[in-house]
Amino acid sequence: MTQTASALSTDAKTAIADALNQSVAETAVTTMLAQNFHWNVKGMAFGPLHALFQEIYEDHFTAQDDLAERIRAIDAHAEGTLAGMLKRSKIDEHDGHATDKEMIKMMQDAQEALAATIAGCGELAAKHGDTLTEDLCIARGQTHEKFAWFLRSHLA
Repeated sequence: MTQTASALSTDAKTAIADALNQSVAETAVTTMLAQNFHWNVKGMAFGPLHALFQEIYEDHFTAQDDLAERIRAIDAHAEGTLAGMLKRSKIDEHDGHATDKEMIKMMQDAQEALAATIAGCGELAAKHGDTLTEDLCIARGQTHEKFAWFLRSHLA
């Protein structure tokens, strides 16, 4: 049964908010990872990689806001500290000292991990009848899988 945010049970809101906060945390860490690689990439593919990493971090910055606003729409608290996001994230920071191919592989892995986290959040939302969160997660998951494909194609 489809439910609006106000109709979700307290337990459903808590579970969905936790999954969304996980998604926000991993999106935030991946945003900074992409921006770091954007700043530090070098090599023969500098131009296209510089542009791709920028496309990724700009997309992810907006996504953080969309995910956090959904948390607030279900009347839960959106984690807003970098320390909290780093602690929660399954995606690690990197200092940017890497070859272009290493950067591509790390970003591909991050996109795939993020797609999996967000897919899990969408499945949880569906279980509770929260189709609006599920829809947001489906759209985000598709974006992350597309970025993973773009990155994988650089390594083929």
